[in-house]
Amino acid sequence: MSVDIGRILRALPHRYPFLLVDRILEVQDNKRVVGIKNVTINEPFFQGHFPGNPVMPGVLIIESLAQAGAVLLLAGREEDMTNRYVYLAGVDDVRFRRPVVPGDQLRLELDVLSLRSRACKMVGTATVDGELAARATLLSMMVDLGTDESS
Repeated sequence: MSVDIGRILRALPHRYPFLLVDRILEVQDNKRVVGIKNVTINEPFFQGHFPGNPVMPGVLIIESLAQAGAVLLLAGREEDMTNRYVYLAGVDDVRFRRPVVPGDQLRLELDVLSLRSRACKMVGTATVDGELAARATLLSMMVDLGTDESS
């Protein structure tokens, strides 16, 4: 199953300039997701990171992975899309292998390592043209709106 931008916008609370997933190519329920982030020179962070040598901040590459993972967790739960958020709760084993620059297309792939009622551990990779840009293990938590279980 693929997910278009309309459904991504229903699943995620993020909006410009913090929506960092443009398309979901594949979702396997509770197992795997593949998404795309098109990196353009118009990204607001390139004004200061770095003038004359624009590089996508590594933390935003990880955020892109986290957002794709959130879509995975909510994709099969249409009823949860409007009353739940998915928060990033932890990041481990982060490695950056190449810079991501304007014109690149990030391919975001995440595989579920473990899934409990509200917690999910995933391993994710971000690649550009088949070359590894970043890899990380992410822990995400689903939280009902109106409660603050993240504290």
